[in-house]
Amino acid sequence: MSAFALGQSFARMLRVRRGEQGLSPWLKTAARSGVAELRRFASSLWRDYRAVEAAMTLPWSNGQVEGQVNRLKPIKRSMYGRANFDLLRLRVLHNG
Repeated sequence: MSAFALGQSFARMLRVRRGEQGLSPWLKTAARSGVAELRRFASSLWRDYRAVEAAMTLPWSNGQVEGQVNRLKPIKRSMYGRANFDLLRLRVLHNG
């Protein structure tokens, strides 16, 4: 199977959240592929198989939390060493 086809099938598994049906066969195919990058990727996914399968099947996501952290980091960096927590709090609430 080509690298493109393997990538497309992996993306399809992510979109339809059917990791329990196809993740293990996909990892075995990728591990046997002639593409070193795919072999390394499959190897790293095997190490934490249960977490990867859960991410591909369960409806929960930490996307909202990551978005808030991503929003707060530039504010925090711009305030570093300049003011106290009260001003940082006001800027975070004002930018939210």
